Amino acid sequence: MDASQDGRNPREPRAHPHTRTRTGTRARTGILLSAAAALVAAAVPASASQPAPAPAPDPVVVDCFSKGQIRPDEYLLACGDGNNRLVDLRWNTWGPKTATATGTDMVNDCRPYCAAGRFHPYPVTVTLSDPQPWPDHPDTQRFATIRLLYTDTAPAPLPKDVTYKLVYDTPTPTP
Repeated sequence: MDASQDGRNPREPRAHPHTRTRTGTRARTGILLSAAAALVAAAVPASASQPAPAPAPDPVVVDCFSKGQIRPDEYLLACGDGNNRLVDLRWNTWGPKTATATGTDMVNDCRPYCAAGRFHPYPVTVTLSDPQPWPDHPDTQRFATIRLLYTDTAPAPLPKDVTYKLVYDTPTPTP
């Protein structure tokens, strides 16, 4: 067996000197990049890798039966006698601060009295606002104000722009 002075087999092809340098450079570059990535990962605070908390759900509008609704098609305004109802509501927006819709306010004229009266349609723009905590529903806000803007005529004796407080809380029975 014939061996050269450097301990290599003379039949094995010798690597070109530049190839050895390029391979060594690539290895060093890879090691340096891996080390840099590890340093960057260690430097990023742990909170940056955790997902952001989920946003609070949008507020609801509470109906006469103490049920929370989002984007209802209809909404009863006169809980006691049912003589005023918003119908055909088409919601343009529903967000954390306000909700807006267009629809029709069906109002009983109560002539000669409400049971014998007729319902009349009034085109209206509805805006819900003033979200407040909903008692007994700690994770839910409810809209506390409704604004009705009549786009044609308003039912007499109301003005064309009227705002109401929405507070339909069922009293908690005391023991």
